[in-house]
Amino acid sequence: MTTQLKKGIIELCVLKLISDAPSSGVVIIEKMNRMLKVSENTVYPILRRLSEKGLFQTHTEKSDVGAPKKVYTITLEGKKQLEHGLHEWKEFMTDVTHILGGNYDKK
Repeated sequence: MTTQLKKGIIELCVLKLISDAPSSGVVIIEKMNRMLKVSENTVYPILRRLSEKGLFQTHTEKSDVGAPKKVYTITLEGKKQLEHGLHEWKEFMTDVTHILGGNYDKK
C-alpha cells in the first residue's frame, strides 16, 4: 500500500473516531493502535492539518498528569468531509472487490 493511500485512510479513520467522541491525540493514537500501527508522528500532523482546514475545533482540558490536553471535536464541515470520504471509501472497496473477484465489468 502506498504511503499516500495509507495517509488518506488514516485521515478518514481520525475523522471517524473524533466524530464518535471528542478526543485528545493520545486517545486517538491508542484507539488506532488496537488495529493499525500508527505513531504520533503520523497522527499529530493529520490532527493539525484537519484543524487548520476547519474540520475540528479544539479546546484544552485539565489533565491528571502533566500539561493540559488538547481535545478535538468535529465541526459541521468535518462531518461533511467524513460523509464524503466514507462514500468514496465504500465505492473504492466495492470496485476493488469486483476486480479481485474477477468481475471486471463496472457493476
